[in-house]
Amino acid sequence: MAGAQPQQRRRCRFPALLASVFATVLLLFSPAAGAVEKGANRSSLLGQPRQWATGKDEGEILAEAEARGRGGEDSEAGEQGREFESLDGMLQWAIGNSDPDKLREKAEEIESLSADELLKRQLEIKELMEKLRMPSDAELMKIAIADLNNSSASLEDRKRALQELFVLVEPIDNANDLEKLGGLIPLIQELNNADEGIRTTSAWVLGKASQNNALVQNQILRYGALERLVKMGYSSSEAEAAKALYAISSLIRDNEHGQHILSTASNSVRLQRKVVSLLAYVADFQLSAGKSHAPFLSNHHFIRSVVHMISAPDLDLQEKALLAVRSLLQLTSDDAAGLHMFSGLDDSLEALRMQLNELTSNVDRREYALEVEVLRKEVQIMFQQKFNEPCSSSTSDE
Repeated sequence: MAGAQPQQRRRCRFPALLASVFATVLLLFSPAAGAVEKGANRSSLLGQPRQWATGKDEGEILAEAEARGRGGEDSEAGEQGREFESLDGMLQWAIGNSDPDKLREKAEEIESLSADELLKRQLEIKELMEKLRMPSDAELMKIAIADLNNSSASLEDRKRALQELFVLVEPIDNANDLEKLGGLIPLIQELNNADEGIRTTSAWVLGKASQNNALVQNQILRYGALERLVKMGYSSSEAEAAKALYAISSLIRDNEHGQHILSTASNSVRLQRKVVSLLAYVADFQLSAGKSHAPFLSNHHFIRSVVHMISAPDLDLQEKALLAVRSLLQLTSDDAAGLHMFSGLDDSLEALRMQLNELTSNVDRREYALEVEVLRKEVQIMFQQKFNEPCSSSTSDE
């Protein structure tokens, strides 16, 4: 696709002027019009059942149609003009806004056509209808993906393609087709785009497509997008960082493989450290901005994965998890939902206490272990005070 011109998207709305022309052609050249015998059935096409806008010549009709197109810029249809639910509706609108005398003249001309001429006109109309037919979601997705794969596509075309994909992948069936249509790889590649808006929207699309969708979650995780999203989470742009964290949260929600990446059983300790550090960074940013809540707190699986890391075998990861939990506790409500989110924290803190006690006997690691123990106690006291949990014997005795 490199070097090709961006494809023109097919829209589901016809401009009013095009609708008028197209529907009028249908009226004149369709089999129904061609089959009208002289003097027969004229009332059904040109008589009283229709509501005519009489006294208009062609120039007036075209001027009104153009005015409607210009006047609709601020409406829901915008520059796309009038929206029609069907070809029949479009046909009726065009007839009702045309000059009946001129239509009568055209109908009489059609009656004089030979069978071959009429067939030729019908084939032309069929070809036109095929070109103007409403595209399916899959076809629209293919066009948007083609623009992402096109190295010559402008920045504006890329942004528009991503915005269209964001809407199109909301239905789960469309999201499932994203990989089949070759859309995941270019989407993930756009996470490295030099333009902040492109990176942000790409993360947003990936998050939307993978939300509550294990199939798409696993596909994205297999491509290794998680690590890139973690890096984006440290962006100085609040929008980019928020969308990256949204995508990370969507990828691991209710997903065993995604949570495995963040679990103690995973071999990717380096990635775990980055994710937990990112979480602490974003939580601290929320606190410094005076906010009392963060959107990612709604993903309880994400938070519990961090809680479980407190009892991980890697001491550096444990410290980072403690720092993240300390900040998260300050952003959490003190109700039952908040307590449920941190379920298992007491057990993880106790397991860490026992591990640190053993490390204090190691001369080389004693000082570091004592520093981590101070942080562990701080988190435990904060948790107990927030949720009115009774102090454990290990905390009260020390």
